[in-house]
Amino acid sequence: MPAPPLRAPSRGFAVILGTNEIASATAVRLHQQGYFTVLSHDPHPPVIRRRMAFHDALYDDTIILDGIGAQRADGLRDLLLQRRQGGRVAVTEMGLTDLLVLQVPDLLIDARLQKYHITPDLRHLARLTIGLGPSFVAGENCQLAVETRPLRRGRIVQAGATDRPDGRARLLGGRGAERFVRAPFAGRWHTPLEIGTRIFKDYPVGFLDGAPMLAPFDGVLRGVVRDGLEVQPEVKLLEMDPRGRQAVWWGLEDHALSLANAVLKAVILHASRVH
Repeated sequence: MPAPPLRAPSRGFAVILGTNEIASATAVRLHQQGYFTVLSHDPHPPVIRRRMAFHDALYDDTIILDGIGAQRADGLRDLLLQRRQGGRVAVTEMGLTDLLVLQVPDLLIDARLQKYHITPDLRHLARLTIGLGPSFVAGENCQLAVETRPLRRGRIVQAGATDRPDGRARLLGGRGAERFVRAPFAGRWHTPLEIGTRIFKDYPVGFLDGAPMLAPFDGVLRGVVRDGLEVQPEVKLLEMDPRGRQAVWWGLEDHALSLANAVLKAVILHASRVH
């Protein structure tokens, strides 16, 4: 899906909260438009679609999305070096407070998708703040927001709240929420399987504090929490793709790209207001 045209300031500074596939697709689009883009990791919720995201760059894995790579940054010195070098998205465990020391961002995008959390007011932290998904109110805790629900995906909210979460998962191959396995309790997660593995119903995909977590149906492992992480109750541990040979578990998917393109449109909208 082509990105909409955008005239961005050369090497503008963009911070994206989150390292999931939507945050990563947004980082790709902003990088393509000339922004130095930093993804700030938040552990809640854990990232499962890791072959569609820059998340594993935090562990020095090589991740390429649409020809763009990512590199871990451990401190401000790393970020300054990466900014001079260009060519890659930066991924860091540094929080927003630490990143503000580098520079006030031109863009701050909250793509953590923390649907049920209270979102603080981000508006004073960057020149333009955009929130993705539920829990955002344009004009109160961000300047613009983007709907993520399938039927309203990519709609830009200029005033008021985004839709509340309805607990429904978008369909994939006719499957909704049943393609996910959630943690029944807090614990440490272990799995020997790689994303893209074909598995069958009731196969133990991994173990949470020794308890087996079973595949809900036949399919391809589309996403899974990285081995060795501590997880909280109800977080998604894994996702199955039921589509057989049409299964996709890598690269930029249409849903994430649609939201990334909506972010660019929101930037254009804001620029038209300012100028």
